[in-house]
This record gives sequence, structure tokens and C-alpha cells, in this order.
Amino acid sequence: MKARLIAAASAVAVAAGVTGGIVLSSPASAVNTTMCGQYESAKVQGGDYIVQNNVWGTSATQCIDTTEDGFTITQQDGVNSGGAPTAYPSFVWGCHYNNCTNDFAPIKASSSEFDTIGSKATMKYNGGGVWNAAYDVWFDPTARKDGQNTGAELMVWLNKSGGAQPVGSKVGTVTTAGGSWDVWYGNSGWNVISYVRTTAATSIDFKVSDFYDDAVQRGYAQDSWYMTSIQAGFEPWSGGKGLALSGFEVTKNGTGGGTTPTPPATDEPVIPPTTEPTTPPTTEPSNPGTGTGAAKCNATYKVTQTWGGGFIGEVTVKNTGGSATKNWKVDWTWPAGQKVVSSWNASAAQTGTKVSAGNLSYNAAVASGAGTQFGMQVEGASAEPKLTCSAA
Repeated sequence: MKARLIAAASAVAVAAGVTGGIVLSSPASAVNTTMCGQYESAKVQGGDYIVQNNVWGTSATQCIDTTEDGFTITQQDGVNSGGAPTAYPSFVWGCHYNNCTNDFAPIKASSSEFDTIGSKATMKYNGGGVWNAAYDVWFDPTARKDGQNTGAELMVWLNKSGGAQPVGSKVGTVTTAGGSWDVWYGNSGWNVISYVRTTAATSIDFKVSDFYDDAVQRGYAQDSWYMTSIQAGFEPWSGGKGLALSGFEVTKNGTGGGTTPTPPATDEPVIPPTTEPTTPPTTEPSNPGTGTGAAKCNATYKVTQTWGGGFIGEVTVKNTGGSATKNWKVDWTWPAGQKVVSSWNASAAQTGTKVSAGNLSYNAAVASGAGTQFGMQVEGASAEPKLTCSAA
């Protein structure tokens, strides 16, 4: 699934050494670089942060003008009328698909260090389009630095336009980080918990635990998981030109000053389907299960997201036997040449139109009557093949 801010820089820009926290990295001179490559990125502030173009939901051109602590979208030609956004141009602290900032190690959510980590930044908005302005904070059950996180994607939406809405459905409202937030929950192969400010804001100064503690209490996240990155930027479906991020910082011992409200943007009467993950998922490095005995499982399939040229499929494996499985495997044949681009919570291998997906080490054992899920990003027209499940 995803994924991710402060008012006009002249008013409340944050610099190194400001009261309220020890800045983990200090601003340097601006790089003033234009990025138009699909996955183009660069390390800034001596490698303390990464700025990335991150166009993953379209083949159309997107360009950003970057500085040492922010960027502006100068061209955004992609238009997705439904399904996934076109991109997530953003600043990153941590690891994004093994592209890591200086000396970063994933931080366990139960640690005292995690309780001190915060962030602040500034957002500038345009007058239309379909987009969100959001933080995207990622968590994984392991201290991983590469690939798709499978724990939780915590999104903090400061603003939205054109009817954009998060994955899933609204499950509550909470007051934290200087504002009131609608809480949304969904699943894209991992839990997606989105906090959408009820009144739009142009800035934020918060601790990650302000939101993550609430997600844990709701049962959507776990203290045993590791935070792998903090990202901030925009998810445009269309009309993203002019959106800008500045003053991005990750802080330690920050006060969590809250948000700076701004008049809400005028939403157009267009409501795209739910948000897709802000980075394409990747396959876990494991071998498919080899259970070939009497069937002890069944598998059901559904398409959770679609966009031009691809879709997200989700498979639920249920143990129908009398004891826990040692491994499981699901086989199917695509009807029209679809291709698995990547998968999560399973190891998938495709030969021609035939696909075999097996368990990973952590989800091989499924208790009797229980189930587990895996997902995949697929290239081609949306399809629902017939599945065969085997287990041992």
C-alpha cells in the first residue's frame, strides 16, 4: 500500500537547532536539481535524507525540482481516474527498497528510542487536481531494509483534493498532534492505517508514536514491529503540478508541536477508488511450499485494486484440515497472459501462464480453521483465476 508537513517557509520554516528537539541532520546548501526519471532519487544533506521522484502508477512524465530539504512538482502528466495514484514524490529518512540514509537501522516500536522520534515539514498546495499531502511511515515484523514491508503502513494526511480517500473505510476519530483526525483502516497485503485531518493543515510537528500508539490500541499494529522509514510527500492521481514540500526534518526528543491549519481545499466532485501502496511490492526471498499430500487447505481470490495496465490480487489460504500445516502452496493459470510483477507474504514463481505461490518461513504454519493472506502486483487486465491449494 503508501504512506505520507509545515506552513509557508517564510512563516514557520524549521532550521537546525530550533527549540523543541535535537535535529538528526542539519540543512546544507540547496542542490537545485530537476528529476524526471521514474524512480530517480538522490541523497541530500550529506546522505541524511533521500529525495525521490517515485513514479510507479503511470508511464507518463513527472518532474520535480529538488532542494536540500524539499521539492516542487513542476510537471505531472499522469492521470489515473481510478485505482492507484500515479506516484509518491517524497523525502525519505530510513530505508526505501535498500536505499538507506546515513547509518540507519530499523527501530523497534517498543524501544525508548522510538518514543523520541518525530518529524516536521511544510506543505504548499495548488488550486485543484486529485491528490493527497501525506506522511507515509512504514513498519515490518523484522528489521528489514529491502523490499515491501508487511507489517503496517501508517499514513498521516494533512490535506486532500478532488475527493481522494484512503484505503479501506473510516473506523473512528482521534485527537492528537494538534488536531482532529479521521481514522481509516484497510489492507493491501499489509495493514494500512490512515489518519486524515478533519481540517486541512499546511504544517505538522509530531512524534510518530502519537499515531502509532493509537494504531496499536486498535489492534492494527504491534509494538514488536520495526519502523523502517519516515517519508513525506504527495500522492497525485492528476493535477499535481505546483505541490511543494519544504523544511522536512526528522527529529529526536521533539515536543510534537502539532499542526498549522489552513483553509480546506475545494474538493471537486470526483472520488477515485482507494489509495494503492506508494511503492511497488517485491517478492520475498523464499521457496514455494512443497506440500503435495491430501488437500488440507482451500484458497480464495479477489482483486483489491485496478489501474491502467495492472491490478492488485489478494489470496486467502484457509486450513481445512485437523492440524496445523507445515507448508502450503497455491497454483493457478492466468486466463489472458497476465504476469506477476511482485508478491508479498508468499514466494511466487511464474512459467508461461502458470503460477505457483508458496508460504514463507513465518507463515508456513497455519492452525486448523485459521487462515493467512498473500498478495501480488500483476501486469495485465484484471482477472480472477481458479486456484488449487495444497498443504502438508
